[in-house]
Amino acid sequence: MNRTFRSDALLLVAAFIWGTTFVAQRKGMDHIGPMTYIVVRFPLGAATLIPLILWRRNGLAQHPRCTKRFLLWGGVLAGLALFGGSSFQQLGLQYTTAGKAGFVTSLYVALVPLMGLALGHRCGRSLWLGVCLTVAGLYLLSVTESFTIARGDLLVLVGAFFWALHVLVIGYLAQRGEPLRIACVQFLVCAALGMPFALLTEEITLSALRAAALPVLYGGVLSAGIAFTLQIVCQRTSPPSHAAIIMSLEMVFAALAGWLILDERLGWRGLAGCALMLAGLMVVQLPPLLRIGANSREPAGHTAEPGEAPPYHDPLG
Repeated sequence: MNRTFRSDALLLVAAFIWGTTFVAQRKGMDHIGPMTYIVVRFPLGAATLIPLILWRRNGLAQHPRCTKRFLLWGGVLAGLALFGGSSFQQLGLQYTTAGKAGFVTSLYVALVPLMGLALGHRCGRSLWLGVCLTVAGLYLLSVTESFTIARGDLLVLVGAFFWALHVLVIGYLAQRGEPLRIACVQFLVCAALGMPFALLTEEITLSALRAAALPVLYGGVLSAGIAFTLQIVCQRTSPPSHAAIIMSLEMVFAALAGWLILDERLGWRGLAGCALMLAGLMVVQLPPLLRIGANSREPAGHTAEPGEAPPYHDPLG
């Protein structure tokens, strides 16, 4: 089997897992609160990564600057951004559908290069066109006829800003350290940040945790652990243009899973909004990726600089 085809196929599996995780997040909250879900989900993701980290013991040797101190402050910084994104997303999923949450969360793809403007990066016409399309799509998807935005969609939208910040932080840290170790630390930091909120605001019982075990395992082991590992491994051999398009299918899988499993309906207005958002995100991603593809000296695993739309997905949505 061709290596690129195999990598693309495994990235598609990862996108499927991330998309369907929105359903698992909603189902888990049938039994436990949103913060409790976060507290139990992310340690499972960290535990899933530990065997692979131990197997790749030469990670620190490959990154001389990846000291224990670097891992600590980097993991804390990434964990703060991760907690912001995951908590607002989880809270929003109490009031909105899995499909809508998947599309609204995907706005981080356009927000990353917009945030890059503050860092002095330039943005081309394709970014502004893509932003206009995604904003128009968001209006059709989430804004009512009385010009109000649904509570759940607003919370998920706030989370998208934190996801964009998380992408920038991880992009910086991954160039200077071992991504799997950083991810493991950030998962534990995120869970620790959620613990006080869960203990103070939610009722936690053993019976409820048992009832939510399957959705929690799906979100922790499959999404935060296995799918993230697939992304790290496969993007070394999958062309960035392939990876960007495949990862964008996550929002489509979220909508399909919500329809098939939770019987969610978007309506024609919602479907038109989703189509505009998908088109806008493609417009944002493809031009920088085409420039990368035109330069044969770039490796397959090249990632965009901060200020460009990243050819990779932030897998924790």
